[in-house]
Amino acid sequence: MKTALITGASAGIGETFAQELALRQMNLVLVARSQDKLQLLAQKLQSQYKIDVEIIVQDLTAPNAAKEVFDKVNQKGVIVDLLVNNAGFGDYGDFAERDGEKQIKIVQLNILALVDLTHYFLPGMRDRHLGGIINMASTAAFQPMPYFTVYAASKAFVLSFSEALWAENRSYNVNILAVCPGPSPTSFFEDAEFPSALAKAAKANATSPEVIVREALEAFKNKHSSVVPGDIKNQVLVNIPRFLPREALINLWKTILGTGIDKN
Repeated sequence: MKTALITGASAGIGETFAQELALRQMNLVLVARSQDKLQLLAQKLQSQYKIDVEIIVQDLTAPNAAKEVFDKVNQKGVIVDLLVNNAGFGDYGDFAERDGEKQIKIVQLNILALVDLTHYFLPGMRDRHLGGIINMASTAAFQPMPYFTVYAASKAFVLSFSEALWAENRSYNVNILAVCPGPSPTSFFEDAEFPSALAKAAKANATSPEVIVREALEAFKNKHSSVVPGDIKNQVLVNIPRFLPREALINLWKTILGTGIDKN
């Protein structure tokens, strides 16, 4: 039986990945900060699907976090066949006025931890000529987004990084997939401190975590480099940059996202 390691596994899309992969009879290693949530989820999945579930309680923004996860996996004698780099978060507002430490943590989690975990687990997959990595990007990856500045930039990195790795690793039978979902009805917008009106508007056009995960796994099975789950609205979001001049595109998003900014 194969094993998947999922970061940010205690809620939202990460939890849905855990449920869907358990249904497909994969053993799991679940990584998140909340021990209580991980234990509850692990017990539920073990009981329901009769699989092995390990948990690793880890803050991935901490120094050497990826190495600690890798070492703990090796200590457990687990071979990771699928790595799902799902952990991430954002922060809404005028960059110059937001907490600087929080912006650095976004980079640490959305980019550095993802790169570090990929670099630890990828060589073993190449040696075995078997395995793959799913990296969570976003429709935000396709354009700069004023007032959601660091998050959108971090997801642009994830998309570019993943697509390049997809090309590098095809001959090793290791697939790398970037998943680019639009809004999803999770706590993401509240955690990012979006104004309630903007969060409500985004969620009105949301794609469920179940659809995101199922379409991601289908694209992974078909060895695609990236996928935009959901309906036509998400396809429109990622194709807008093809039809607008760059500065017009940036100003469009400034207008959309700037409605929640106090200009005084």
